[in-house]
Amino acid sequence: MEKKYNKIILVTAPSGSGKTSIVRNMMKIFPNLAFSVSATTRPPRATEHEGKDYYFISTEAFKEKIHQKEFLEWEMVYEGKYYGTLKTEMSRIWGMGNVPVLDIDVQGAIHVQQQYPVNTLAIFIQAPSSEELKRRLQSRGSETAESLQARLDKSSYEMTFKNHFEHIVVNSDFEMACKETEEIIGAFLKN
Repeated sequence: MEKKYNKIILVTAPSGSGKTSIVRNMMKIFPNLAFSVSATTRPPRATEHEGKDYYFISTEAFKEKIHQKEFLEWEMVYEGKYYGTLKTEMSRIWGMGNVPVLDIDVQGAIHVQQQYPVNTLAIFIQAPSSEELKRRLQSRGSETAESLQARLDKSSYEMTFKNHFEHIVVNSDFEMACKETEEIIGAFLKN
């Protein structure tokens, strides 16, 4: 039987669905959760910090880590922009006796579930509609017309995978979505 601290919580969603906001809320509620910081080759947004939101690395360094098999999962999520979960990040969190929370893309979450079919909770967050998703992405102010369309196209594709996840939370009302997610995680941590 796996040790209790070897649990994993996956939170995934199309970009703009509110998963990162929900994850931040859950981190405040459950002190034994630890945010798994992903690596990416994209540049940081104005509000993001190295080692807290992401590990920002060059494409060359990322590809070398792929070659060295240092990732639990990785994807080229958007053309030329890689994201991945370092194995060392999981070891760090488990070593502290905490449960890692992975805020990752849909394909990455499926890969982690395949590698860790036991003691893994998978939650899919979705926006209430494609119109609302577009509004949320536009309100970020960080999208070009091309990157907005790429994110919308990808979200339509990612929605086709939502039934691969144990729980689907519709984020039409943030407080309600957080409450539902809190109940799901609370039940998982008790087992």
